[in-house]
Amino acid sequence: MILEWICIVIYSASLLMILFYSFSQLNLLINYLKAQKKNKQATVSVQQTDDLPYVTIQLPVFNELYVMERLLDNMAFLEYPKDKLEIQVLDDSTDESVEITALKVKKLQELGFDVSHIQRENRTSYKAGALKEGLKIAKGDFIAIFDADFLPEADWLLKTIGHFKNPKVGVVQTRWSHLNRDYSILTQVQAFALDAHFTLEQVGRNSKGHFINFNGTAGIWRKQTIFDAGNWQGDTLTEDLDLSYRAQLKNWKFVYLEDVTTPAELPMVISAARSQQFRWNKGGAENFQKMFRKVLSSKNLSFKTKFHGILHLLNSTMFLNVLIVAILSIPMLYIKNEYEHLRIYFIVMSFFVISTIIFFICYWFMYRNIYGGGFKNFVTYIGMFFTFFSIAMGFSLHNSIAVIEGHLGKRSEFVRTPKFNLAAVGSNWKTNKYLRKKVSPNVIIEGLLMLYFMFGLYSAFIVGDQGGDFGLFPFHLMLVIGFGFVFFSSLTDKQ
Repeated sequence: MILEWICIVIYSASLLMILFYSFSQLNLLINYLKAQKKNKQATVSVQQTDDLPYVTIQLPVFNELYVMERLLDNMAFLEYPKDKLEIQVLDDSTDESVEITALKVKKLQELGFDVSHIQRENRTSYKAGALKEGLKIAKGDFIAIFDADFLPEADWLLKTIGHFKNPKVGVVQTRWSHLNRDYSILTQVQAFALDAHFTLEQVGRNSKGHFINFNGTAGIWRKQTIFDAGNWQGDTLTEDLDLSYRAQLKNWKFVYLEDVTTPAELPMVISAARSQQFRWNKGGAENFQKMFRKVLSSKNLSFKTKFHGILHLLNSTMFLNVLIVAILSIPMLYIKNEYEHLRIYFIVMSFFVISTIIFFICYWFMYRNIYGGGFKNFVTYIGMFFTFFSIAMGFSLHNSIAVIEGHLGKRSEFVRTPKFNLAAVGSNWKTNKYLRKKVSPNVIIEGLLMLYFMFGLYSAFIVGDQGGDFGLFPFHLMLVIGFGFVFFSSLTDKQ
């Protein structure tokens, strides 16, 4: 019975963590809806004829053969006085893209743009190191940052720079939109998750003065804020989240603009999604270890801001809790039906159902805001939600490994996400030289977990003495679908 109680305690603790997180999402939904009723964060637009500040655009890139020309062409279309604009191409590349970039930079220089091609001898601190290196010679008092696949609208700077008239504003972050949202189930699920972050979470936190994060791109910093917060640091894989928290602990204000969108490319193959998810989730855990004591000990923060800040930093750790609940759910099914006196306890502990309902409600408001309401859209949403939920659980092993490494302080390389430029290469994207061809050993475990949860489906029919127990059947079905999708996609894409 000792082993059974150990399972019950661990299972219950993980369920409680998921429940607390769902309650925080519900609170963010309430904040979001209140913000929608009030005036949205007004875009402070300015004109090119105004007295505009000097802006430096930083473009941190590494081996971006397929998107460099598109990126630099896009920068040339930005509506901002040339004499007030500097473009830094922070190029850590080691392949032929260096020559292509150099030629493009030269052409822009001939057109009168102040653009420099900055290369380092090594990738010390990866993206954080490149940004820090460029900052040493940046001419602008404001630093806009774009990853290689981001294509801001021509008036992006004019819509964002005006917010810095408030001297307390340190960062303006804009919402990501997606160039290839409908390419596949994988891109649809990623878009669904990111849309929830960039509407529900960012607005829900920002509207009440809670900590939000600069998302690494499609935002602009006051240079003074970066220096005041301690500059870019490369000791985590999510340097953007790290600097965001350090800046807000220094009382700098962040402005989030939901209505200003910056289109970008979603990872199209599962290996690219894996590398991105690993970096984000491990970096989140690393930042929890680095920041949670500072957040809790801050005398300037309210209890609610601390609560949301800690759960924000623990965001990636939810994958570990989901994996624990999933793996233990089958032993728990047998324990429940073996020990009659524990049945009431299991009814009380049905937190996962409550959490799922809360997530379903929260994400519906996000989905409705983007696509509109109505019965047809609601039916489509139901399918999208359960597809998202299933595939997210299918990634739980991969992301949990990243989270554990992050909490344990294991260092790893910053692995870039391959870009494709689908509009240009079309069906030839499979020849992308940056795609990983080796299957991760974890894929085998994901396949075994698919079989394990198939056993969970079978168990529903045979446990107990009253014709089975189907309470966990939908949960196990989603796990089979999720791990099956990740397993077979990994094999068929040969990534």
